[in-house]
Amino acid sequence: MTFKVAIIGRPNVGKSTLFNRLVGRKLALVDDTPGVTRDRRVHAAKLYDLHFDVIDTAGFEDAAASTLPGRMRAQTEIAIREADLIFFTIDAKSGLMPDDKTFAEIVRKSGKPVVVVANKAEARGAQGGMLEAWELGLGEPIPVSAEHGQGLPDLRDAVISALGEARAFDEEEDADEEAAASEVLIGEDITDPDAEPSYDDTKPMRIAVVGRPNAGKSTLINALIGEERLLTGPEAGITRDSISVDWEWHGRRLKLFDTAGMRRKARIHEKLEVMSVQDGLRAIRFAEIVIIVLDATIPFEKQDLQIADLIIREGRAPVIAFNKWDMIDHPQELLAELREKTERLLPQARGMQAVPVSAETGRGLDKLMDAVIKTHRVWNSRVSTGKLNRWLEGILAHHPPPAVAGRRLKIKYVTQAKTRPPGFVVSCSRPDAMPQSYVRYLSNSLREAFDMPGVPIRIALRTSENPFAGKAKKRR
Repeated sequence: MTFKVAIIGRPNVGKSTLFNRLVGRKLALVDDTPGVTRDRRVHAAKLYDLHFDVIDTAGFEDAAASTLPGRMRAQTEIAIREADLIFFTIDAKSGLMPDDKTFAEIVRKSGKPVVVVANKAEARGAQGGMLEAWELGLGEPIPVSAEHGQGLPDLRDAVISALGEARAFDEEEDADEEAAASEVLIGEDITDPDAEPSYDDTKPMRIAVVGRPNAGKSTLINALIGEERLLTGPEAGITRDSISVDWEWHGRRLKLFDTAGMRRKARIHEKLEVMSVQDGLRAIRFAEIVIIVLDATIPFEKQDLQIADLIIREGRAPVIAFNKWDMIDHPQELLAELREKTERLLPQARGMQAVPVSAETGRGLDKLMDAVIKTHRVWNSRVSTGKLNRWLEGILAHHPPPAVAGRRLKIKYVTQAKTRPPGFVVSCSRPDAMPQSYVRYLSNSLREAFDMPGVPIRIALRTSENPFAGKAKKRR
């Protein structure tokens, strides 16, 4: 079994940059602003011939437990408890700060093996800061530059020295296989989910949880998995990175992605928020199911509809969670109203699953997951060509396509070309002349006839060329 390494330190010492260097991809958001990372992120990493899991953590700050920095610190303390080895990271350029010494004492009390990482060692004057690190009493500081990849061989040797060769190389072959088979996070070079046509419930289902700020996305994920895995609180915009959480529900493996709250573009001014939203958009593109968390007290704001429209255009399968249901006074009346609004405002995915939930009390979570599984099956559904063309015969007899410019449009056959989402190819005489209203009619009829509610349906119009057209030209 591979070992775990937690990267800790005060804010702005380069923890996330080191994390990205070890995992080999830019997964964690990096910015000059202190305190970018708030949640802890875990991913498979490699340091030459060493394979392990690395945990990125929030900057360690001395603050009251009830404050946001205090809750961030609690997440870091959990990472320390989970880790087998700690990378205590300091900024060699600025040297030791009082907080470094305070947190070094906490790390020493944990009893875990420690490697002092003197980051930003490429900077002028970094030698003095690195020598100061000896004062921590945690052993020899290792000078590295996470940004430029310098000093990694010495870091590898320090890991082996801290853990011992037997532990560092324990079951190396298994770790190699696990690292290769590891499910990747958003932003990585992953296989397009559209490329897999068959329904396979053995692979982890990728579920992104999205919505406006303060809708309760992180609280919902914590309620589902039954632990305080993600940072939550009354403040809007706590989540910045898209954090992946592995979970199992009734024997089905899932990978949940928490995302930053998405505000209207006109309200986004800070570079960091732009990066957070882009990270969330990548989560949507690589997800299979997207849970749209709406605040039931103020549902269907313009931004909610824009988020839902984006998900449908991306071809992902949406499920709506009306959160904060415990705050509603007349739930039955409001639920009927919200479901009517869902059908009226989001006709692109008619029949979308919409479930009232309360992340605070745990109400409705099983129904939400049932809706997710049902929607995922529909998103993967396939209809045989024979059934489709028998359906087409009835459609053409009941409601044939209209004549355009005095000429009839002929539809010859239909077949399903792909799943995830269901995509159909309709062969017709003049694709360019086919009215969009008739295409929508075909889409809605398909959805009703083959029980495909709540997912995007793609229809492509194609023409079959006359095989004798070329020969006729040659005769002339």
